[in-house]
Amino acid sequence: MSFFSRSLGLLLIGASLPLGLGPVPEARAQVSDARQRAVNVARMRAEAINGGLSRYRAARCMYGTSVGGGDCIVSTDDGYTFRFDGGAPGWQEAGAPPTVETELKISSDGRQVEAEIYNGPPR
Repeated sequence: MSFFSRSLGLLLIGASLPLGLGPVPEARAQVSDARQRAVNVARMRAEAINGGLSRYRAARCMYGTSVGGGDCIVSTDDGYTFRFDGGAPGWQEAGAPPTVETELKISSDGRQVEAEIYNGPPR
């Protein structure tokens, strides 16, 4: 067997192997459009009631629309309830403690705030 045919055989075998080096990660569960909207509505309300973006930033979990609010969502019963910290812009990046905690209930279609449950010092 020539060097060329042996190399070609190895190349073809290698081409059929998977390219990843580890196990294939499981696909993330889809987050509903309503839940993605709810995250945005809750974050924007918190920004509005806490002085706007020049004065306030919500916790990172409220920017994770693809994961539906992650750790910030506390209930999905009859709508979406979010509880999250916030503070001055850059508070999390600087490792500073939060200065405000917000809890909001958003409608089941994710389009409106049904209740401002709490907005004040972290409890």
